[in-house]
Amino acid sequence: MAKEKFIEDREKLENLAPVIKAPIKRHIFVCNGKSCSAVGSSSVKAEFERILESKGLRQGKESKGRNPLGEVVLTDCGSVGFCSIGTAVLVYPEGVWYGQVRADDVPEIIEEHIENGRIVERLALINLSKNDSGR
Repeated sequence: MAKEKFIEDREKLENLAPVIKAPIKRHIFVCNGKSCSAVGSSSVKAEFERILESKGLRQGKESKGRNPLGEVVLTDCGSVGFCSIGTAVLVYPEGVWYGQVRADDVPEIIEEHIENGRIVERLALINLSKNDSGR
């Protein structure tokens, strides 16, 4: 089996993955597992995409309507163990896990949490930064 060749030149890495140079402040994960999908996770993700891109906050390629220097990475993820209380949305680095998120909740999460650093308590089920137990 051939050995994997790793790119050692930093400039080449940055050209291949512009996220390396972006001033990332937050990473949002939207669950798209079976249970979350059944309660509308695709519309939740679409609303995050729409608002983050319209505000120039979503990091990504300009050719996809995103900002190469955006502060927020938005990612789909599989089940996070909240199967009965989806749609689950996780926000890092704070470690806040939101549950039962609907597309209508997304503007509030973006304005309060992403832009102003205030956790949306009515949706927050776990807050890893709050204390050792995370609750």
